[in-house]
Formats: sequence, C-alpha cells, structure tokens
Amino acid sequence: MSLNKPRRIAIAVLFLLAGCASQPAPVGPLHRQLLTLDGHLDTPMHFGRPGWDFGARHDPATEIAQLDLPRMADGNLDGGFFAIFTEQGPLTPEGYAAARTHALARSALIDTTLARYPARIGAATGADDALRLNAAGKLAAFKSIENSYPFGESVAPLAEFQRQGVRLVGIVHSSNNQFADSSTDKPRWNGLSPLGREWVREMNRLGMVIDASHASDATLDQMLALSNTPLLLSHSNSRTSFDHPRNLDDEHIRKVAAGGGAICASTIYLSPLTMSPEREQLFGQTEHMAQMTGEEQARLTARWRELDKTESLWATSFDQYIASVLHLVKVAGIDHVCMGADFDGGGGFPGLDDITALPRVTARLKAEGMSDDDLAKLWSGNMLRVLQAAEQGAASVRR
Repeated sequence: MSLNKPRRIAIAVLFLLAGCASQPAPVGPLHRQLLTLDGHLDTPMHFGRPGWDFGARHDPATEIAQLDLPRMADGNLDGGFFAIFTEQGPLTPEGYAAARTHALARSALIDTTLARYPARIGAATGADDALRLNAAGKLAAFKSIENSYPFGESVAPLAEFQRQGVRLVGIVHSSNNQFADSSTDKPRWNGLSPLGREWVREMNRLGMVIDASHASDATLDQMLALSNTPLLLSHSNSRTSFDHPRNLDDEHIRKVAAGGGAICASTIYLSPLTMSPEREQLFGQTEHMAQMTGEEQARLTARWRELDKTESLWATSFDQYIASVLHLVKVAGIDHVCMGADFDGGGGFPGLDDITALPRVTARLKAEGMSDDDLAKLWSGNMLRVLQAAEQGAASVRR
C-alpha cells in the first residue's frame, strides 16, 4: 500500500497514455516509485475462506495464499486484475447455470471484500481509476473473468458482468468451451465457434478487453483478425523460453504486438510442471477452501508446504524467468509487454514465491539495462494503454 509512496512514475504513466514523453525517475528505490499492476491475480478464491482476512498479513510458511494487503505493501504492488475463475463443467444448460451462479457469487464476493478496506483499496474500471487511486495512496482492484463458460449460449451476460465492474474477459480456459478452442485441448472449432465470433464483436461494443491467455493459436489468430481493439494476454509466456502450448511462439507474439496488444509475462510454464497425484488432488481442493473449516484449511496448507520440500511445482530459476521477460521484450518491443505472475493460481517459484519478491524483479531488470521509462511501461503503462484503447473503441462505435 505504501501511503507515502512517491507518485512521479504514476504521473509518467499518465503521460504515456496521453502519448507524451515521460518524466525522469525520482531519486530513491525504483520499484517503490513505479505504478505496478499485475494482469492476473487468483486471490479471490481465498476471499470467502472462513477465518481468512485479506487485510491481515499471512505467513507463507503456514499459509497457501500468496497475496494479501500487507504483502502487497511489502512488494509494492499497486493493484491489478482480480480474477473471477470458474471451473469448467459439462457444456449443458445445467452446467452453464451452475457456472453462472458461481461467477456471480465470486464477483459479489470481490465487492464485499474490497468494501471492508475502503481506506486501503478501491474498485477500478478504467485506466484513469488506477491513476486516481494511486494518487490517493490506495491500491486499485480491477475485475477480470477467466473462462467465459459461465455465459452459456449467449453473449448477453457480458453486459451484465460489465455493469458489475468487469473489464477484462478470457474467452476460454484449459478445455474447449462453447466459444473457442483452448491451447491445451484437441481442436473442436478450429478456433472460434460462431458464438465466439459474436463474443468478440460484443466485447468490442462494450469496450471490454479481450484476454487471449489459454486460447489456441487458431483462436488467437481469429480474435486478432476480428477485434477492432488490441488484445491482452494476462498471464502468458514465450514458447521459445519453454515449449508448451500455453505459451506463444515468436510469430504470435509479433502478431499481438502488431495489433497494439500486450503480453503479460507469467511465472508459469517456464519449466515442466511437477504435479504428483497428491499435489493434483490438493491443487483441486484449493478452489474450494471457502467450504472448508479452519482445521481443514490448515491441514491442506501443511501438506502442501510439506510437498514443497521434495517436489516444487516448477523447476524455474529466477535467472530463467528474467530471461523470459527479456525475450518477450526483444520480440514484441517494450510497448507490448506487461506483468501477470498468476499468483494464487499456480504461479511463483523459489526466489519469487509470493508478491513480496517483486522489487527483486525490478532491480534485476534495471541491472540488465532497462530504463526507468521502460520499466514504467512494463509494470503498468502498457496494460493501461490497452484498457484505454478498448474504452475509446467502444466510445467511437457509440458516436
């Protein structure tokens, strides 16, 4: 939170959005000066847990959540997109109805959680909100949706969720749905379904940002061709850094950049995923911790931490992560890369275990030769520019 945090780099972001030259960085620890946003935070899964307090500091040794308000202050994370994630069930009316109920409840839970801390964090729906909240010494919480499965066989729910503050929406997750093919499933639609094409048009009309993380290459190509505004990939990496279908090859990174979009560098899939049967079972249970007693939560966390001693989820090193970020910058250009670690959704690795380690990232990138202005773009300027482009695209349609 850092209420006394200098705001000059936040002002620099405003100049970037306006197309003007940014101001020199102030004296002092650089990361503390930057306006820092993350494209994908899965922490809302913890908001409903009995006894868990978003406003309290949690010890990583005894707690599975990677983010809370005090640790956001420690890591100088000024905000980001808090995800409404829905596990995918059957593509049936009953499945859609249950998913919609879940997504609406998760959206409301984000609202009620933020309302408990009005002096520390506020809801944001536009680029200007992030700058306004930052200037007031508050964190900025945007809402996103990961997986459009809850919308059923209609795009009408997009407007409903927009009214609730959602501004970034992912079309698909790890399995194909009624809208599109996933990067980690066998092709069904060979990209977008007819309903998925309607989804793209409605997203543009509403001024919402399309999140292409998890989408197949064909889906991404078709969204790039159809969308009138830039795309954001809220938590993705380069396939050159690690060959996995969740990541983008260099050709697609260039295509996203050519369309004005941005790729938020993630901490996942930079190495093989170590998921033993027990870990997989525990991982599936984390999404349902709100239905657990305090004792059940403690047992899950204790076993998770015990497994960490012998089988870390990722074998990624800090050096490898930095190299991946720099590769994205090299291929896409500094105007088209942002940050999206996927904390609380499987992200993090030794050396970048939770949100408190973010200053280490800035220090290392600075040591690698990145300028202060480029760091301001990476940490928030590019993300806010894409958000602003979607807003302006919708406004031009209305005119």
